[in-house]
Amino acid sequence: MKKDDKYAGKMKSLTVESAKYRTLLTKKFENRKAYKEKDPRMVLAFIPGTIRKINVKEGDVVSEGDLLLTLEAMKMKNRVLSPVDGTIKRVNVKSGIIVAKNFVLIELA
Repeated sequence: MKKDDKYAGKMKSLTVESAKYRTLLTKKFENRKAYKEKDPRMVLAFIPGTIRKINVKEGDVVSEGDLLLTLEAMKMKNRVLSPVDGTIKRVNVKSGIIVAKNFVLIELA
C-alpha cells in the first residue's frame, strides 16, 4: 500500500491567496467558527471591565468619534467612542455593571 493510497479519501482542498492545496485538515480546523465581519454599528467591549459613565441615551444622534461611555479596566478609564455616524438604537448596559470582552454595549442605527 502506497502512502498516497492511505490518505486518498481524507485529502481536502484548501485555497490560500488563490493557490489551491490538497492536504489533511485537523478536526480543530474543520470545527472552527466561520469568519464573520465585524458590524461597525455594534459597539463591543474590547476588554472586560466595569461601566463607569454612560454619555448617551436611546435616540441620541452621534457622530464618528463622539464619546459614548467610559469603561474602567485595571484601574484605567477607557473612553469608548462612536465608530460611525448614527442614532443610538439601544444601550445594553447600566452604570456600575461588569461586562465581559465582546459584550455588545451599544447598538447604532
